[in-house]
Amino acid sequence: MSKTTLNQSIRLSLMIVSLGVISAPPAASTAQETPPIFGDISISHKFSPDPLTVRGMSGGSVAGNKISGRVDTSTGPCTGFVDQAPDHTVKLTSKFDYLKLQIQAPQDTTIIVKGPGGTWCNDDLDGKNPGIVGEWLPGNYQVWIGSYEEGKYFPYTLQITEVK
Repeated sequence: MSKTTLNQSIRLSLMIVSLGVISAPPAASTAQETPPIFGDISISHKFSPDPLTVRGMSGGSVAGNKISGRVDTSTGPCTGFVDQAPDHTVKLTSKFDYLKLQIQAPQDTTIIVKGPGGTWCNDDLDGKNPGIVGEWLPGNYQVWIGSYEEGKYFPYTLQITEVK
C-alpha cells in the first residue's frame, strides 16, 4: 500500500470514527440539522444561517507551501500539511465587504484559500485556530484545511460569517 493510499485510509477511518462520536446525539437533545462533511458551499450576501458551518478532517501529506506556491501571504504563513485536492469549494455569488472563514479544531490547524484575486494562508488567527478575514470578490474559492504536523488528522468545523 502506498503512503498516499495509507494516509487516505487513515484519514477516512479517523473521519468515520469522529463522525460516529460527533453525530451521536445526546439523550435529551432535540433534532437539528447536521452540517455537511467536506461540503461545497454556495452563498450570497445576507446568507442564512450565519454562521454557516461545515465539518471535515484536517491534514494530508502535501506541504501547504507547495499548494499555495509561496511560504507566506499577507494574511499569514502557508504552513502545515494538506491533501492535494481542496477540502471545500466556496462559491460566492456576490461581493462581500466583510467575510470571515474560521476553523475550530481540537489541535493546531492551518488554512489555505485560493480564489479570485489571489492566495491567502493562515495558521493562528485565534489561538491555534486559523482563519481568513476581509473583503471577498464573487467567484469560486478552493479551501484546504491542514494539520500543522504531517500525518496528523483532526476533525474541524469551518465557520463562515459576514457578521463582524
